[in-house]
Amino acid sequence: MTVAHSVRKLVRRLGIDVSHYNPIQSEDARLRRLLDLHAIDLVVDVGANDGGYGRLLRRAGYAGEILSFEPLSEEHARLARLASADRNWHIAPRCCLGADNGTVTINVAGNSVSSSVLPMAWAHEEAAPSSRPVRTEAVPMRRLDDIDHPSLRRARRILLKVDTQGYEMNVLRGGEALVGRATGLQLELSTVELYSGQPLYREVIQWVELRGFAVWAFIPGFRDPATGRMLQMDGLFFR
Repeated sequence: MTVAHSVRKLVRRLGIDVSHYNPIQSEDARLRRLLDLHAIDLVVDVGANDGGYGRLLRRAGYAGEILSFEPLSEEHARLARLASADRNWHIAPRCCLGADNGTVTINVAGNSVSSSVLPMAWAHEEAAPSSRPVRTEAVPMRRLDDIDHPSLRRARRILLKVDTQGYEMNVLRGGEALVGRATGLQLELSTVELYSGQPLYREVIQWVELRGFAVWAFIPGFRDPATGRMLQMDGLFFR
């Protein structure tokens, strides 16, 4: 047994896995490569929560502009604080993006990241009991195509990332003009109904393919801990 293997076995007892860094297998490195390959100069981050995706972008080495949207009040405040020192990271006023303008009620999940306009389905609650809704928030709803921001006017190559827990198609339908401008899309996709009435992955993929995008990669996401079944993943699509 090598020293490296012994160390890895030891730290696994602490719940930590140590492995050799391989750029081909690194999520950060793959994302940076795709952003560079497609010359992305603006990432529109819909469903930013408290900034995890933005931090991932910066960790991957992306230095271009980010425009983030987050509807929940506490998460929006944390997001704004996080981005305040980054001049290329812009936070839109608190709102939910959808197919229409108006007001909508969001079901706030216990774990925050699973919050959605749509009611949570039994399969989700069963796989992640901590995600069960704990309260609701009324939030202004805007169409993405009605948003005017300097970063959108400057951008030449846009990656639109949408992570809205089953509400992705509503965001896309309210942003068809921006989708038409976008170079790439990163969308959360569900393999089973986790939110009542949500479209599943095949329907979403067909919609984006009809608009000129091709599947580039899938990023594993939420699994059922009891069965190991993949319930959600991110799809990356480029023209």
